Amino acid sequence: MKRKSIKITKISTMIILLIIIIGLLCPTWTPRIAGDNSISTLEQVEINGTNHEVMIRGVDRRNPVVIFVHGGPGCSEIPYVRKYQDLLEKNYTIVHYDQRGSGKSYHFFEDYSDLSTDLLVDDLLALTDYVQKELEQEKVLLIGHSFGTYIGMKAVAKAPDKFVAYIGIGQVADHVKSELDSLNYAFEQAKLAGNLKDVERLEQLRSSIEQGDQLTPREMVRKYGGAARLIDDNRDYYTGFMLNPEYNLLDVIRYLRGVSISQEILLKEESKNNITNIVDRVEIPIYFVMGQYDYMTSVNAAREYFDMLEAPKKEFVIFKQSAHYPQFEEEELFAEWLNTTIVSNLSAQSE
Repeated sequence: MKRKSIKITKISTMIILLIIIIGLLCPTWTPRIAGDNSISTLEQVEINGTNHEVMIRGVDRRNPVVIFVHGGPGCSEIPYVRKYQDLLEKNYTIVHYDQRGSGKSYHFFEDYSDLSTDLLVDDLLALTDYVQKELEQEKVLLIGHSFGTYIGMKAVAKAPDKFVAYIGIGQVADHVKSELDSLNYAFEQAKLAGNLKDVERLEQLRSSIEQGDQLTPREMVRKYGGAARLIDDNRDYYTGFMLNPEYNLLDVIRYLRGVSISQEILLKEESKNNITNIVDRVEIPIYFVMGQYDYMTSVNAAREYFDMLEAPKKEFVIFKQSAHYPQFEEEELFAEWLNTTIVSNLSAQSE
């Protein structure tokens, strides 16, 4: 009986090791889209001196191009974003990329000591050049999400001629103002819920948040509905990592490693260098898209930034059922709004 037990244990161990090896080495891809002019690619592309993972999807590659800049820092959306962009793929060619040092663009033996938002802006502009050439498009629409809006705003300020318009979803603004809004929201919600331990913890953090040295704990913002209302974004990551073909187990390790490096460097830079002091004028149409319940990046802080910005056209849009992910939480409404917005911008630029 003992020998049989040992044999079963060895077989189980071998099976587990085999599953891990397959998970680490399994090829990755993005599912094909039917159609003569469709495009569905997932590949490493050398951009600005390092390889970036780039996913391009659309029913017709001749459609207007949208480049999404993910947030985090380090939080690629490639593992799960197909779930929310089927409507967009009908009318646009959608480009997602893992930023330098993030997700599948994290390379184990690469030096990231010089990582900065300026470098990520240069990467984005080089990627835009690549996409314009690859898809034979003169300009693209740029959409940033969360921390990606910090990169996006700096990019459109530096090279407005590359873009038809800019959309900031969960727009970053004055760092301290945004974090204090997050803190006060979580604090009040904890009080209403009678969670005195949370109330005490949050109050103890107030001084360091006021000085810009710390973020309001994201698990607290999430706990009280300031991150997502209509989706479970954490579960989307877990299921994407496990079930979707764009990432394998080795890529998950890259993702986790990239987050730890990117956030330590870039969040410190963002907190000490408010985007409101860096970009106060943009030469193209801009749109700030916020979920009404967003306390990851405060609606009030974004509105203050919007009001001070100069642009030939600007619009502040609130999705009333959403928090930090209106493009996912209200997917159909966002696609409808985007269609109207792009049509108006293309029409205006052709006149």
